[in-house]
Amino acid sequence: MTAAQCSRAGCRADAAWQVVWRNPRIHGPERRKIWAACPEHVAFLREYLASRGFPVEVVAFDAADAS
Repeated sequence: MTAAQCSRAGCRADAAWQVVWRNPRIHGPERRKIWAACPEHVAFLREYLASRGFPVEVVAFDAADAS
């Protein structure tokens, strides 16, 4: 299995974190999206979503979740 890559535009580093979020204006609590994040970009991606008022949670990346 190939490692997941960071979701930050232009970054191809391996992901170490999952940034779990949703847009409450269009999705209920059961609908969540996951962005993969490398250690360098996890804070950027989290802040990007949080600044828009989206509920955000950061958890360690689990390769089993990517399958």
